[in-house]
Amino acid sequence: MSVTYPDSNVRSGQNPLRDPRDRRLSRVAGPSSLVLFGVTGDLARKKLLPAVYDLASRGLLPPSFALVGFGRQNRTNEDLKAAIKESVKAYSRTPFSEAVWDQLSEGIRFVQGAFDDDAAFGRLSATLAELDEQRGTRGNHAFYLSIPPKAFELVCRQLSKHGLAQAEGEKWRRVVIEKPFGHDLESARQLNDIVESVFPQDAVFRIDHYLGKETVQNILALRFVNQLFEPLWNANYVDHVQITMAEDIGTGGRAGYYDGVGAARDVIQNHLLQLLALTAMEEPISFNANDLRAEKEKVLAAVQLPGDLSTHSARGQFTGGWQGGEQVQGYLEEDGIPADSTTETYAAIRVDINTRRWNGVPFYLRAGKRLGRRVTEIAVVFKRAPNLLFGNQGNGSHSDDDFGQNAVVIRVQPDEGATIRFGSKVPGTQMEVRDVTMDFGYGHAFTESSPEAYERLILDVLLGEPPLFPRHREVELSWKILDPFEEYWASLPDLPEPYAPGSWGPASADELLTRDGRTWRRP
Repeated sequence: MSVTYPDSNVRSGQNPLRDPRDRRLSRVAGPSSLVLFGVTGDLARKKLLPAVYDLASRGLLPPSFALVGFGRQNRTNEDLKAAIKESVKAYSRTPFSEAVWDQLSEGIRFVQGAFDDDAAFGRLSATLAELDEQRGTRGNHAFYLSIPPKAFELVCRQLSKHGLAQAEGEKWRRVVIEKPFGHDLESARQLNDIVESVFPQDAVFRIDHYLGKETVQNILALRFVNQLFEPLWNANYVDHVQITMAEDIGTGGRAGYYDGVGAARDVIQNHLLQLLALTAMEEPISFNANDLRAEKEKVLAAVQLPGDLSTHSARGQFTGGWQGGEQVQGYLEEDGIPADSTTETYAAIRVDINTRRWNGVPFYLRAGKRLGRRVTEIAVVFKRAPNLLFGNQGNGSHSDDDFGQNAVVIRVQPDEGATIRFGSKVPGTQMEVRDVTMDFGYGHAFTESSPEAYERLILDVLLGEPPLFPRHREVELSWKILDPFEEYWASLPDLPEPYAPGSWGPASADELLTRDGRTWRRP
């Protein structure tokens, strides 16, 4: 079936989601529908619905695509179309085109009902059958659960009960689950049992939107395409690795979700441990999903926790104060947060990886809110050079400590790219050395714009390509790493250590590294 979305944004060679090696444009989704549970939520409004439109605008959805919203509100199809149009105009990355919108909106439907309403799921079944006939979706349907995890079981059971989870012949049915995947190892296993009792393992797509970011995927290219890096990517040359996800905002209206979850469960268990796995994994034999997953699982299984969690972890909670010239509330003062909450807004841990490549190289992971700036990065910091020649530059005024450590820093957001830090001579008559950086930015190096993470991930769901989606074993291995830290913190009688907004976390986080003779990078 040819693609007929008329839009000037789609030009051969300029589409970052098309594979330039395939002249048949195999990256275009086939006939299918996306059923979105939680269609009125913030994630759908700001990310998912604009991503669907952007895919259509880029010519990556066929005319036989349909979008079905499922929700409690009493809406008509036209009401949903109007809401989606407003969302698309506000948040999509491609210019709004009436021609693209008209084509897409013809396949938009709304089904009203609660998750426990059998009649509503009966209407959903009838709607999908109608779309199969009218739009040509051919019985191919993906169910996106952008809903609280406590509702996963009920929705999956309803889909199974009404025959929506089962596919016949060449038809397919898939389910997409947003994080968090449980709140500990036991709940993650229970959730997995529930979902995979309804959908086959290959039909379950666990969304971690960080894995859809261009820079995250570039970790593999940077490591394995360039002979410059891979020979040094080991314990012989690397001193330590820092993985940071810092936010300069508070809970951002997510108090109902965030309290009781905290920084470690919200970010470290999924995003940062996935970044660790990609940074430390061995080269896979191919980009096939199973090959990639096997190498990531080996890394996570080899993670070794420190013997003393008290000296190799830190947690904090931001207070009120001034940040960026603005008076901000402390965590306990934000709407919806109990005054005695022990939820951490900052967490840092050290782990080691018990493999030949990484033996003796600590990995430091940190995440927090109300920090100095918004940034996510991976810093691979190399050992110091002996500096026999430059250690004493003729006047005894320099020592090894005057020279910084080489580093490769991969910036995931907001300024996607990579930086290499190295020493260079300062212009002048003296042999003075100073650290300098060489910078690569996606926005400067490529004319193609990087696709938004949800664009890539939604397209991969419709194509049935799972390389970027963790399976249940990865999820369980990640909880095995984090659970001991959570249990230790829960046993402490004290509240998380306070830290000022705009700072880089509590003092105990700095002590975590200074005990090892290291310091955190200031991004």
